[in-house]
Amino acid sequence: MEVKKICCLGAGTIGSQIAQLSAMQGFDVILRDVDDKALKTCSKVINEGLKKHFVDKGKITQKEADDVLAKIIFTTNLERYCQDFDLVIESVPENLALKQQIFKKLDEICPQRTILASNSSALSVTEISAQSKRKDKILGLHFSNPPTILNLVEVRRCLGTSEETLNTSKEVLRKLGQEYLIVKDYPGGLARLLNVMMNEAIKMVAEGICTPEQIDLVCKKALGHRWGIFEVIDINMEIPLSVLSYLQKELGDQYTPAPLLKQMVFSGRTGRKVGKGFYDYTSK
Repeated sequence: MEVKKICCLGAGTIGSQIAQLSAMQGFDVILRDVDDKALKTCSKVINEGLKKHFVDKGKITQKEADDVLAKIIFTTNLERYCQDFDLVIESVPENLALKQQIFKKLDEICPQRTILASNSSALSVTEISAQSKRKDKILGLHFSNPPTILNLVEVRRCLGTSEETLNTSKEVLRKLGQEYLIVKDYPGGLARLLNVMMNEAIKMVAEGICTPEQIDLVCKKALGHRWGIFEVIDINMEIPLSVLSYLQKELGDQYTPAPLLKQMVFSGRTGRKVGKGFYDYTSK
């Protein structure tokens, strides 16, 4: 099956970037969110990003940028466009009940040809899609964040995922310029490794062994990482707390979130989006 129209569910950072990336590679895109205000903000952010990172740097013309934006339909109405979907990529918050509800609805309203993919970083795609009847057309497509900079996708194959679905998804990723690796669907996926690293780093800081700056220096200078682990944590601290809580429930207490992580999130100090996390962004 050739994918021509992609639906991106969720107008957050990663959902909007997947939509932008898809439109830039020629796909027709439906970007759906329940919040009309979020969609308007998303449209503005994509438009400004295209100008700043592509037009102003001479990578594309303003006409080409306008054409990219024109390929994206921003909507709160899922049912209006659902018959045209070839591929749906769900990127809503990491809430199992919410994702299950969405997949159940998608299974009911989308054509049988439609592939349903979850961008979940840790939740079991098999569990997310438990009520779906199209087991052969379900898989995980976990994009590295941000997908317009990091070109690696974790493809999580469920027991029922067909070869056709897998091959179609791989072809879409190739068109998007994304490298991919195929792994078994399992709680945590490859995000398990990153979140365990985050948790251990937070414990080390809480124990007074070192500072976030020192750990980030080790990550970048000794390990060759692009970003320090606390720079990644500060993207959105609620995500590692959610992932680790899920892993604790599914796999055992060795994944219990560090008390300091809980304290930071519960106090509202969740990172860049609020101006303060382990680093202070208010003066930047």
